[in-house]
Parts: sequence; C-alpha cells; structure tokens
Amino acid sequence: MDRVALRGLKARGHHGVFPKEREEGQTFIVDLVLGLDTRPAAADDDLTKTVHYGIVAEEVVDVVQGEPVDLIETLAERIAQQCLSHAGVQEVEVVVHKPDAPITVPFDDVTITITRSRR
Repeated sequence: MDRVALRGLKARGHHGVFPKEREEGQTFIVDLVLGLDTRPAAADDDLTKTVHYGIVAEEVVDVVQGEPVDLIETLAERIAQQCLSHAGVQEVEVVVHKPDAPITVPFDDVTITITRSRR
C-alpha cells in the first residue's frame, strides 16, 4: 500500500473537558498518513484516481473547528472516519497534537495516534 502524508495541519478547536478549553479554544495540530494504491493515478496521471489531499486537509480542519468533544481520542476517531470516507483510502493513521493541553508541569506536546482501516 502506498502512503500520502499530510503533516502539521493546524486549526483552532474548542475540544476538552475543562470549561476554559471549551470557551477559549486552542490550537490542534494533525498529522495524517493515508494508505491507498496510487498506481492507477500514476499510470494515467489522473487526480481523480487518487485522493485529493487538498480536499482531505480542508475536511480535517473542518472537523477540528467543528462540534466540540471532550477527548482528543474522539477527535482523532472523527478525523479517521472522514479520511476513510474517500473511496481510495484504505487505511489512515491520525496523530492529533494538543500542545497547549492544561497540564501543570512543563511539557512539549500531548498526542494520540490511531490507525483505522476499511478491513
């Protein structure tokens, strides 16, 4: 299976369990690796035979900016399901970064990584 990666998609969302997170929002960063067969697209040099990663990027940003959820696990699942809605995408790895998570000690980042497939 071939891979198309999008890294560092940034969007402001209002996800989290604490009222301040819901009210003020924060930046979330998303990395994606889409698994698909790119041979048909390459053979014909045809965008319609692969995944349009620009559209996927816009959809992922819409999910992050959309309906708030408590957990980044839920957010990652919603993003994965959106990616799998594209016919050619057979598998997706989603990493959601929450660099401004409400943690009381110094840290660089909080992430969740999930992998989902059509199988």
